[in-house]
Parts: sequence; C-alpha cells; structure tokens
Amino acid sequence: PRAPSPRLRPRLLNPRPGKLPLESIQVVLEELRKNGNLEWLDKNKTSFLIMWKRPEEWGKLIYQWVSRNGLTNSVFTLYELASGDDTENEEFHGLDEATLLRALQALQQEHKAEIITLDDGRGVKFF
Repeated sequence: PRAPSPRLRPRLLNPRPGKLPLESIQVVLEELRKNGNLEWLDKNKTSFLIMWKRPEEWGKLIYQWVSRNGLTNSVFTLYELASGDDTENEEFHGLDEATLLRALQALQQEHKAEIITLDDGRGVKFF
C-alpha cells in the first residue's frame, strides 16, 4: 500500500500539534458552562470544575432511587447516600461530596429535598 499523498492530509487549525489556540479553548469552556457542565471556581476564570453530569441530572438519579425505594420523608447523611451499602449499585454511589451537595441543592430548589445539619455533619431529608 502506498502512503497517502501529502495533499490528502487534513490541515490543522493550529500549525503546532497538541496546542489549541486560547480562543478555541475559551469557546469550548463557554459551551460547557452554558450546558451546565462547567462551573468557574474563581472570578478571573482561571480555575474550573467540569462535571460529567449536571447537578440537576445527579439530583434526578438520586430522587428516582429515593422514590423507587419508598424513601420519601426519610433522612440520610451525605455519607449514606454516596457510600452506603444501600446505594452500592446506583450510578451516584461514590460521588464526591461537592458534586453530591450541588445535586441536593438542585433537589432543594425543586422542593424535593432539604439539606440539614446533623450532629456528625450534613444530611438531607427527602419529600
């Protein structure tokens, strides 16, 4: 087999392989932010959190589990939700605390949950 002709090779947007222009990076980050998958962590927009699922999506998964198991009007610690035996087979099992809190805040805005303070940390009551 012959090697492809140089004329057929795709042209790069950036002549330096592995380097994306800053403007292109900013466009991608802004799209992620608009879709709810990116949150800026500082005012200068130098640090950010990229989320696989939006907090509302995680909240929906958690609330589906609560409803499916008849656990409305129940109280859970954040540890029980993210690391408990009961959630072991759930997609949200192992979720980091910051993301879990964002998901619960989304549920709180929908009046499906209330984040509460417990003696040993934070918890949540589902409605």
